[in-house]
Amino acid sequence: EVRLVESGGDMVQPGGSLRLSCAASGFIFSEYDMAWVRQTPERGNEWVASIETRGRRTFYSEAVKGRFTISRDDAKQTLLLDISSLGFADSALYFCARFYRGTSDHTDTNLLGYWGRGTRVTGSS
Repeated sequence: EVRLVESGGDMVQPGGSLRLSCAASGFIFSEYDMAWVRQTPERGNEWVASIETRGRRTFYSEAVKGRFTISRDDAKQTLLLDISSLGFADSALYFCARFYRGTSDHTDTNLLGYWGRGTRVTGSS
């Protein structure tokens, strides 16, 4: 059974930093491109970042480019998202997700076949 379990969400002051983790199991993690997606009532699902196998390429939305860093540890079957300079607009439920094999568009959330349950990030003063 494919499982993706996110952790690390917290309440953080604006300008602060945070690391989100996603523990993957039930499949060979190193063989799949992965992504982070966030969700808010106002914006719905918003693609955040993606990473190819072996970390060959990474992709970021304009909203987070330069502030967020996606990475992976294939040995630990873990996906990471480092958040810095957090703003109120970054408050959301953050999901880890797995792309279908052969994905060419790493910004399309419709190409994500498995999702975790999410971890909440809140920017609060």
